[in-house]
Amino acid sequence: MTQTLAQLAGLLGAQLVGDESLVIKRLATFDSAAEGDITFVSDKKLLSQLANCHASAIVLPTAVMAGYQGNALFMDNPYVGYAMLASIFDTTPNLAVNIADSAQIDSSAKIGNNVAIAENVVIGANVEIADNCQIFANVVIGQQVKINKQTKIYPNVTVYHDCQIGERCIIHANSVVGSDGFGNAPYQGKWVKIPQIGKVIIGDDVEIGSSTTIDRGALSDTIIKDGVKIDNQCQIAHNVVIGEHTAIAGGSNIAGSTKVGKSCIIGGGVAMNGHLTIADNVVITGDSMVVRNIDQAGIYSSGVPAIENRQWRKNTAYMLKIEDLFKRVKQLEKQLQDKD
Repeated sequence: MTQTLAQLAGLLGAQLVGDESLVIKRLATFDSAAEGDITFVSDKKLLSQLANCHASAIVLPTAVMAGYQGNALFMDNPYVGYAMLASIFDTTPNLAVNIADSAQIDSSAKIGNNVAIAENVVIGANVEIADNCQIFANVVIGQQVKINKQTKIYPNVTVYHDCQIGERCIIHANSVVGSDGFGNAPYQGKWVKIPQIGKVIIGDDVEIGSSTTIDRGALSDTIIKDGVKIDNQCQIAHNVVIGEHTAIAGGSNIAGSTKVGKSCIIGGGVAMNGHLTIADNVVITGDSMVVRNIDQAGIYSSGVPAIENRQWRKNTAYMLKIEDLFKRVKQLEKQLQDKD
């Protein structure tokens, strides 16, 4: 799909400098862009390298517009411009509006208009799928699931019974929504399974990465609110609540009944204990371990960064002696107090 620079300016709400009729064919990186491409600069370090960029047009910060001679679109936040351009030039294929012959759909299911259902999809009893949804190959949708309009579910996803998915959601391949939470009661040296009778409720505009698992609630529901973005290979346990527009990077794990506020950023590999409350607008850096409530917005970190192995071994040896060192310090303090 080609666009003129003027058309792109209108779509992005950007200020245009240069040739309005310039035809743009592709979005490209700053380093690889060539004639016919548009790129963007959100990193101030690249502003000094504009003369070396071969793109036909660039999205730039409004602050540098004065005196610029090339073809450009100026925005306060060029990175948002990049996101919008990526949507315009997106080549991700959509399914043709069709129901494959191999799909198995219960006669009680309600399928909306312009719904695409690919090969080997299984749809259970009393399922409701609203207009303009896309269900890719090998998806399994359990009984009484409700999927709202314009949602896209990629191959091999499983949605268990009674779950609800909002509008314009994206669930990537191999993810599982609504599997049992980890509920077991100890009894006479064994475990008695606690059936998980809640469900998962997913709001609008939620994206769930590939191979992520969201467990159903034990009694009440697991809730993912509007605009949440969850990366690949995350574990969201039973009865977790994630607030609006929070983003969770890959490999993170949230234990049961923890409540995460809105507009939080959770880095990759973060682990959260159960039954915690995390305030709004909290940032937790990658590989952190959260074991207490966080009641104020801010940036939080834990964990040990990688260091040279020899130094790590020394540090570990010192750690093993901390208790002895503590006792010696307490003894010295007592001796000093006795002298006083």
